[in-house]
Amino acid sequence: MQLTNRSKQVSNKEMTLMERAYLPAIATGLAITIKHFFSKKVTIQYPEVKRYLGPVFRGRHILKRDEDGRERCTACGLCAVACPAEAIQIVAAEREKGEEKLYREEKYAAVYEVNMLRCIFCGLCEEACPKQAVYLRHDEFIPVFTERDQVIWGKDLLVEDMTNRYTREAWTKEEAHALDAKRASGEVTNVVPRAIP
Repeated sequence: MQLTNRSKQVSNKEMTLMERAYLPAIATGLAITIKHFFSKKVTIQYPEVKRYLGPVFRGRHILKRDEDGRERCTACGLCAVACPAEAIQIVAAEREKGEEKLYREEKYAAVYEVNMLRCIFCGLCEEACPKQAVYLRHDEFIPVFTERDQVIWGKDLLVEDMTNRYTREAWTKEEAHALDAKRASGEVTNVVPRAIP
């Protein structure tokens, strides 16, 4: 009875003198080494030169603001529930009178913390958010931690800076597919990145 169709018959034939000397194998290995020695280098000088990460890269967390500078997050907790690593902690609070310019909705996140050691950058928090408030930037890495207190990121590090807004060519999958189709047909050649509408 044969258990798999990937089995191979092994022969126990005697090796020739050249095979026993391993000279052809050594010559082949040296040829590969020499070929790579003269080929184009793939390494980059990282701090000075940064590689393009692509639109699907998930990097630094960000809590988005709307056009008026108000926080989008309503502390619904869906991102914390969706997080498989349980890295997100949220404490909700009610908006006070006079805070309409700070928060969009009546409820907001008084505390929003992400434990960067636990986070696996899966993007499920981004997909779960109904208000499009949580994003993982595709153009920025997480900085290196040197102290233990740098691991928990609060709203001071997460909320978007209005002078340096996070922009993309497309904000939804549907927009991205439509943009790819237009590029393929030649209708669009250059798209200006924009902040979330």
